[in-house]
Amino acid sequence: MSKDQTKGQTSQPNIKDGVSSQGGAPSNRSPIPEDHQEAVNHAGPLRYFAKQIKVFPRRVWGKYRKIKWLVMAVTLGIYYLAPFLRWNRGEHAPNQAILIDLYGPRAYFFGIEIWPQEVFILTGILILAAIALFFVTSMFGRVWCGYTCPQTVWTDLFVWVERFIQGDRNARKKLYDAPWSLTKIWKIGLTHFLWIVIGVFTGGAFVLYFNDAPTLIQDIIHLDASPTIWGFIGSLTLSTYIMAGFAREQVCTYMCPYARFQSAMFDKDTLIISYDEKRGEPRGKHKKGTEWGETGHCIDCTACVQVCPVGIDIRDGLQMECIACGLCVDACNNVMDKLELPRGLVRYDTTNHMEAKVKGGDEKFKFIRIRTLYYGVLMGLVGGLMLYYLLTRAPLQLHVLHDRNPVFVQLSNGDIRNGYTIKILNKTHEARTYTLSVEGLDNARIDVKSAGHLDAKTIHVGPDTIGSYRINLFASVKPAEARDIIFTLQDNNDPEIRAEYEGSFVTRRER
Repeated sequence: MSKDQTKGQTSQPNIKDGVSSQGGAPSNRSPIPEDHQEAVNHAGPLRYFAKQIKVFPRRVWGKYRKIKWLVMAVTLGIYYLAPFLRWNRGEHAPNQAILIDLYGPRAYFFGIEIWPQEVFILTGILILAAIALFFVTSMFGRVWCGYTCPQTVWTDLFVWVERFIQGDRNARKKLYDAPWSLTKIWKIGLTHFLWIVIGVFTGGAFVLYFNDAPTLIQDIIHLDASPTIWGFIGSLTLSTYIMAGFAREQVCTYMCPYARFQSAMFDKDTLIISYDEKRGEPRGKHKKGTEWGETGHCIDCTACVQVCPVGIDIRDGLQMECIACGLCVDACNNVMDKLELPRGLVRYDTTNHMEAKVKGGDEKFKFIRIRTLYYGVLMGLVGGLMLYYLLTRAPLQLHVLHDRNPVFVQLSNGDIRNGYTIKILNKTHEARTYTLSVEGLDNARIDVKSAGHLDAKTIHVGPDTIGSYRINLFASVKPAEARDIIFTLQDNNDPEIRAEYEGSFVTRRER
């Protein structure tokens, strides 16, 4: 690292205006390609109002590109195929493994079933996902953005289609700048057609998570799907087409808030894409057979710039736009192999490790630090609470609502009558019969209002549903007395399934 680089360095990289001081000041000697040089010339606040400069990333092959292909295949495979997985929940429940039933309403995820009353579980999942993202970022930088973010995955897929139809970087640039012709029309037309097809499959797969997948596919094929379904498919097709086909890196730079606050989670032990300035500078062309003493190992080939999907020069240091995809590492390693030089001129590294190498030492990577322990404890706490609830939640819930008018009725024989509405949530996938009893009142009598013959010992609730009943509770008590009571609901076939609810029996009006 240069003297200017290490002089003012803090505990985390200094990112502003898209360029960090971590990798040194930008070099004007770089023969940056014309399209990227124009982006550099727009430095400062006005750059954010400049016209988008189309990026044509070049094809590269290497370890990180292979990882990206593998991650893309796995994530897209999960997204498109998961709605077709089956899960046997019994006769009266849907057998789709992952389903959000808006009419039920409830959400199914394999053996987990989430009711609207348990929306806090979804909140916990979101909190856990956010903490996990912070945890991974504090250790490995923006690897989420570079490998698994949906914007990155679908953009990679769209770029692959574009490259397959139009050719690699130079061919695409030449076609883009060429006047309109039959060749340009059919290549660009076919590219956009395939993009739209991918968008249709993307939107179609999304709606399958909210409906029975095989049934909905048949409805779509026969054009019998509802207007709501067609609306969602159309809107998601359009958004996928725009975001992955046109916006691309603009989403990561301007729309996604993560790029703005990522540096708050970085420190000098965070693994980031780094350029070894001590080894690479001074840059310059190198003639085969000459010594390397006069120039550094960077030959200014700009391969790292040409493969970058966001169009930045990693040699300018850590930048807000960098998504840590590692393609520049593959490109540089390929060049180093041709020059018979050691790999790693551009690599994943930490600031502390690079500083130690400059001083002749060998600082070890520190993945276990205060902030990583903090995030790990939070993940364990939130995940543990959610797991405890899922393992211990009861298959039966009881809720009792006292009548508001009249609050109570005194009968001619002196008995007091209170009216209630009870709601019984049967979370099992079988029909159940329950017995309702009351504690806290002597000789109390329960009258269940129902269209058919029903008493407090034969309350029936269907599988996976909510049963609602009106009941009257009678008791011989003096009007001056007020009682706290407990409603108990017991499954007639399984003594371990029961629920209680604390209520009150009103005997006089409040003054």
